Amino acid sequence: MGTTADPLAVLGSLPGVAESVDSVRKAVDQVYGHRVMRRRSDEVSSEAALRGARGSAALSGADWALEEVRRRSDFSSDDESRAVGAALRLTAEAGQLLSVWRQSPLQALARLHLVAAGGTSPDETVGRPRQAGEKVEEPLLDVAEFPLPEAAEVVARLDGLADLLLSGSEAPALVVAAIVHGELLCLRPFGSYNGLVARAAQRVVLVGSGLDPKSICPAEVGHAELGRADHLKALRGYASGTPDGMAAWISHCGQAVGLGVRESVAVCEALQRGAA
Repeated sequence: MGTTADPLAVLGSLPGVAESVDSVRKAVDQVYGHRVMRRRSDEVSSEAALRGARGSAALSGADWALEEVRRRSDFSSDDESRAVGAALRLTAEAGQLLSVWRQSPLQALARLHLVAAGGTSPDETVGRPRQAGEKVEEPLLDVAEFPLPEAAEVVARLDGLADLLLSGSEAPALVVAAIVHGELLCLRPFGSYNGLVARAAQRVVLVGSGLDPKSICPAEVGHAELGRADHLKALRGYASGTPDGMAAWISHCGQAVGLGVRESVAVCEALQRGAA
């Protein structure tokens, strides 16, 4: 990312990124300006959380119908159920971690993994980056084509990411969120649930930045709608580290936010008609 004092801001000047940022900003303004938001924003937030969790789980291979997620109470019977349960817990937790994230992103990530694991992983591996020789047990996250960084590299890159976040940046929220998301996916720092944690961290950034303070723009919905194939294709661009690849990943994340906004606009319209 170069030696500039604000390397994240440099990414905002890559081709097509400014257009993505502008498109996202306009879309977010549209849903926040909806008349339903004046009286029923809590309902919209709750529905966005549920749909975001469903989308995140779907991208990790647990593609359940929304009503199935809504009605279930047991999320412990198999890998798919555990993924959906983890996604629901993470979505609920993300909004509680804003102050922790601002002071210690690594502590917030540890908490997210602890919440995701929910007692399903060995205690000594939960809530900390994996150590040398430890495997990533994540059967529903298909990123096997990406080389798994060694533990020492994971720690170094996590520290570097945390330093960037704590030093502050003039970069748009979309850019910061996309970099956090992409870096965590490529690093797979934990022994499990890395995809779900990465998307929860993206949500924390979007909410904490002020772009989506009420958490009503579920980017996870958009990522699921764009599909795993396009998701992995865009992630390859991020992993390449090239300007074009990074720009493509940021734009992909922008599309996801835009589709999430569209979902919440539909929720607002349904509430207005009395259909939801």
